[in-house]
Amino acid sequence: MKNKITLLMLGLSLAAGTTTVTAQGMKTKTVMVGGAPMYPTKNIIENAIHSKDHTTLVAAVKAADLVETLQGPGPFTVLAPTNAAFNKLPKAAVADLMKPENKEALQKVLTYHVLAGRYSAADIMKAIKAGNGMATMATVQGESLTFWMKGKNIYVKDAGGKSAQVTIPDVNQSNGVIHVINSVLMPS
Repeated sequence: MKNKITLLMLGLSLAAGTTTVTAQGMKTKTVMVGGAPMYPTKNIIENAIHSKDHTTLVAAVKAADLVETLQGPGPFTVLAPTNAAFNKLPKAAVADLMKPENKEALQKVLTYHVLAGRYSAADIMKAIKAGNGMATMATVQGESLTFWMKGKNIYVKDAGGKSAQVTIPDVNQSNGVIHVINSVLMPS
């Protein structure tokens, strides 16, 4: 009976979102993404592989040989496009990027979605406020992204002017944070 109660309590805490205290003393919450809990004690890759909404992104990270990097200590802020975001692109373009001979181009696209450092939604909003409505941040790829807000939502614009909305902010990881976005960003 005690084991059943413990399992029931564990299930309820996962459904409600559990709170964890990290090694840095930060309180973080387990967030559900793509039908799976994203544990703040696991790294970006350990969590992302369980999200049903990020199978294309995970396949791209593997094809680009970036798994080891994103399992590293970081910290990283990853703007993670969903499968639906990748589906907005021409199918041929995605398939072409995944080819071994295009690994460098794929790495460029993926690292354009990564910021060095841990930037929570609150950090990004502070930067937007300090920048009078816009904040420009450098990506690991080397080019910049521009962030702004519309109402309570955070948006990000790429080099070509295409925008994405942060749909799930602050998915904390042991080596950074993920913000789920609804479009793929492209460097110049």
